[in-house]
Amino acid sequence: MILRAVRFLVPALALVVALSATTSGCLSYHSGPLPNEPKGATFENIKGVRVHYTDEGQGPPVVLIHGFASSLGTWTGVRKALAKDHRVIALDLKGFGWTDRPEGDYSPQAQADLVLGLLGALGVDEPVALVAHSWGSGVALQIALKEPKKVTRIALYDAWVYEEQVPMTFLWSRADGMGELLIGAFYDERSDDKIAIAFHDKKFVTEELIETVEEQLARPGTKAAALAAIRGQHYEELQRLYPKVDKPVLLLWGREDRVTPLSVGERLLKDLPNAKLEVYPACGHFPMLEAHRPSTRDLVAFLAPPSSPAPTPTPAPAPAPTLTPAPAPAPAPAPAPSGADPAEKVIP
Repeated sequence: MILRAVRFLVPALALVVALSATTSGCLSYHSGPLPNEPKGATFENIKGVRVHYTDEGQGPPVVLIHGFASSLGTWTGVRKALAKDHRVIALDLKGFGWTDRPEGDYSPQAQADLVLGLLGALGVDEPVALVAHSWGSGVALQIALKEPKKVTRIALYDAWVYEEQVPMTFLWSRADGMGELLIGAFYDERSDDKIAIAFHDKKFVTEELIETVEEQLARPGTKAAALAAIRGQHYEELQRLYPKVDKPVLLLWGREDRVTPLSVGERLLKDLPNAKLEVYPACGHFPMLEAHRPSTRDLVAFLAPPSSPAPTPTPAPAPAPTLTPAPAPAPAPAPAPSGADPAEKVIP
């Protein structure tokens, strides 16, 4: 039995290696405007990267950081709630949404520098609160560790911040050639199952949502950028520094999350010295959608000054999930706030 398995495995591995060699380097990056870019969208050039962002509201600044293969559209409902009392800045990280997909570094450290560069370009001099989701949580923690005086507090939704969370397919993708093969195949598959794993309530997984995700994945440079982001996921050094994050941290977690299980939140609660964990039942990887009202209420209260009562959250928007690192729309009816996209869709 073992010999038979070995006889099968050897040629199978040889085939994978051969295919990897033929696909090495075949994914291309993209810089500059993307097809069908929303009219009126706002961009800032940060060290040669054309960064898409929104900037709305007045008050203490809050920065919203999305997760892997996602975009600022994830935060649509949260932005509306926070903009009542805060200046809310949301951005598409390098390689995602409408931001450039150039060749280069896509690690959490590089993305953190991009966020800090955008804040500087927008003239944000005072400390900011950071709100991040999933893979974006590593970016937020990197900012807090690199520039602690520029951060007031941190809120993390279903964080993806440990080396142990990186799936085997992502580890394999670090190899030259193998990554191009795996990511190319992964992104060429239809997105139904990859989206469904992120939700507890499957009513969020609509045909319209799937088509929207497929459109995003078809944008030039997306596969190359995603692979670069995967290869940039190295958390060994970063996770050893979490006990040094002394800012107040709110962890918001879906109890039924299958992408970043609750056990990860419980571990992070122990590693961060000033953290609090809120858990939402019947909720998967996107509490800002499946548990919009309670999670947004908790976030607003966490970010509010001590003497300010928390306002009532706005109703949840249409879902705006993404392809998660799992074992792997309409124009606004009224003029958008300053810096927002007049034609923004609620998309990943």
